[in-house]
Amino acid sequence: MSEEMTFEQMLNETFKTIHTGEVVEGTVISVKPDEIVLNIGYKADGIITQNEYSNDSGLDLTTVVNVGDKMEAKVLKVNDGDGQVVLTYKRLAQDKGNKRLEEAFNNKEILKAKVVKVLDGGLSVSVEDSKVFIPASLVSDTFERDLNKYLDQEIEFIITEFNPRRRRIIGDRKVLVKEKNEALRKELFEKISVGDTVEGVVKNITDFGAFVDLGGVDGLLHISEMSWGHVDSPRKILKVGDTVSVLIKDINGSKIALSMKFPDKNPWKDAGEKYSVGSEVTGKVARMTDFGAFIELEPGIDALLHVSQISHEHIAKPSDVLKSGESVTAKVVDFDENERKISLSIKALLPAPEKAPAEAPAQAEAAEPAEEAAESAEE
Repeated sequence: MSEEMTFEQMLNETFKTIHTGEVVEGTVISVKPDEIVLNIGYKADGIITQNEYSNDSGLDLTTVVNVGDKMEAKVLKVNDGDGQVVLTYKRLAQDKGNKRLEEAFNNKEILKAKVVKVLDGGLSVSVEDSKVFIPASLVSDTFERDLNKYLDQEIEFIITEFNPRRRRIIGDRKVLVKEKNEALRKELFEKISVGDTVEGVVKNITDFGAFVDLGGVDGLLHISEMSWGHVDSPRKILKVGDTVSVLIKDINGSKIALSMKFPDKNPWKDAGEKYSVGSEVTGKVARMTDFGAFIELEPGIDALLHVSQISHEHIAKPSDVLKSGESVTAKVVDFDENERKISLSIKALLPAPEKAPAEAPAQAEAAEPAEEAAESAEE
């Protein structure tokens, strides 16, 4: 056998050898919307398809890579059957991302990444092309009905489970939210006291009131504390996201009771002058019962118009002659400042009915039989 090397042998000696799974570096010599060609110093060029570059099936590779760029990739196949080397950029990036996540898992490191997808059961975030799943139950310290608000937002979390072989890389944001809120709660309770006026954001509304976020701590604004006047429904005067000024009414352990009934706006403070006994007032029918109607003189001040004070005539119930929302004028007949009660009378403004005249003919008819009886007795 000749000791001289063949041309193919010399060619093979010129280029390096590569193996499946190896990471190689190359230079982009060609790029198309769906394919990248790399010179990797091997006897054949390396090919990265669009599918092996990104999970984004609509990505145009010419928008992210240019001829002359240096790139690292992982060898999938040394020979694809056509003499080309099949490479993957996506899986190499995932390997690097997984390594980063493993370090964070071991060190209990707080990570920050963008939410790339909202799933039925939680959020998917991307860390160096590796995906982390955050279950809905671990997104916040309270139940989140709609997770779409987190899409494209950067959030902080920790890795609580790392098992890339089973594709289980789980993140937890809830624990960080709880820690942050606990710090805010402690800070807030140290600086607030009963009687303070603070600002908050309406977080949730129920039939009985609203929960207001004071900065990591929720306070309850009961429906009875929303106004000096009558409130039919909290949803008629507040909506989620509203910024409101509230009064700290009470602090009981971790519970805070709020109020929007500020003392300086109390309508009863000068009611004695405006609604003194004998004065004539006008208001609207706010609500009715069988025994009377409540007349709103102004927000926060209702007066009772008893059924017996509506008319000189007998009225069975107020709804027989009055309608809700109707404007009525009446006279103040009683004012009790301590009990905050005002009594009204429409009847007092009406002229008294005339008395029926005496019935003389009837008396005459009654007298005639008496006279006849006397005459008969004399006979």
